[in-house]
Amino acid sequence: MNSDKLQLLLDARWPVFPMASTRQLGAAGLEERVLTAAIRSGILLRLRRGAYIRTTDWKVAKPWTRDALKIQAHFLSTGGLSRYSHVSAARLHSCHVWDVGPLVHVTTDYANTRKSSGRNVRTHRMDLQPGDLSTLWGPDGREILTTSIERTVLDCARILPLEQAAVIGDHALCKGARIDSMRRLLEESPVKRGSRRALDLLAVLDGRSESVGETRTRLLLRSLGLTMFIPQFEIPTALGRFRADFADPESRVVIEFDGRGKYTDYKPTDEVLLAERSRENALIEEGWLVLRVEWNHLAHPGELCRRIATIMDRSRILRGQVLAR
Repeated sequence: MNSDKLQLLLDARWPVFPMASTRQLGAAGLEERVLTAAIRSGILLRLRRGAYIRTTDWKVAKPWTRDALKIQAHFLSTGGLSRYSHVSAARLHSCHVWDVGPLVHVTTDYANTRKSSGRNVRTHRMDLQPGDLSTLWGPDGREILTTSIERTVLDCARILPLEQAAVIGDHALCKGARIDSMRRLLEESPVKRGSRRALDLLAVLDGRSESVGETRTRLLLRSLGLTMFIPQFEIPTALGRFRADFADPESRVVIEFDGRGKYTDYKPTDEVLLAERSRENALIEEGWLVLRVEWNHLAHPGELCRRIATIMDRSRILRGQVLAR
């Protein structure tokens, strides 16, 4: 069978989800010999033994989508018996993640078999209690075992730098996790390694951060000693109440994190930009100045600190001029 016919056959019989197991494909009439031929032709990829995805689906997937697909592939290849934890549990709980690597994380209380491990799998040995676990549902309706969202945050704190762990922890708070529950889990846990790191994380989490960029900006402001900036601060304007990412009521300076998705995910770009410009003009009329922070600015904290100091000085001068009139 030539490549064109193989492609047509796969497209016609492929299950509804991008990732599929040997069993699912067999039920759809795609036998082992067809799968082997499709792999040799470059039409199909086998991410793990018994877990397949069409090459076209893999190529268009974003990096973070590929990381999630690797968890699905592990799930299909191991029969759904693994208990996903750490970064993988964070992904399964749909928490924001940033710069955490592509490894699949599982936690067991026994030595993993070669089938369930592999080069892209990191195994953690720990005796998990029933209260440490959650059951989620995969796209095909099958149960997926993970650590609870609170346990996941603590586990991530033990192995990740503070910034990466805070991205996960902030979003976990948005999704209903509680600081007091995490403190209690930490106190009751027999595992002491990494406890200091987990406590340090709990001390800086803030559920008001609504994105990766906002979490990273908040931590950067904190590291620079600029703790006067309040997250999600509401400001009344002529156009209604404006909720700033960060605002300092005394200097009347607003800091907005501008991630690309903010302008492209939900509405046409021109409509979003026009609304943003109108809100910014309304803020200026109320005596506020706005500083916009982008991804590349976070990598240069010294320069960002200088920009913030400059706009705060400018705000003080402008307010002084107004008072002098």
